[in-house]
Amino acid sequence: QVQLVESGGGLVQPGGSLRLSCAASGSIFSIGTMGWYRQAPGKQRELVALITRESSTNYADSVKGRFTISGDNAKHTVFLQMNSLKSEDTADYYCNAQGIIGYDRPLGSAWGQGTQVTVSS
Repeated sequence: QVQLVESGGGLVQPGGSLRLSCAASGSIFSIGTMGWYRQAPGKQRELVALITRESSTNYADSVKGRFTISGDNAKHTVFLQMNSLKSEDTADYYCNAQGIIGYDRPLGSAWGQGTQVTVSS
């Protein structure tokens, strides 16, 4: 069983910065892709950014140039540095892992419980 634990959310003023962290635990050999999604009240969950094991990245247009995703394959962790935050970035942020390979079998995918980010003055 794989668990994803997020941290780093909170309240920040517009223009401020936050750094989210997500650590995967379990009998994990490798993870194909890790990413961040967000869901604002009344809206669907949307992709924010993802990073592959080969360090390829993809970002939502709304966060390009402001957010940076990075990861540590050896530690099965992923980070999201969020700068120049706007009120519209307010949402619950969820960590996701895809293509999880265990030491003896594939483990599929997993979601974290979410961490709240509020951008407000």
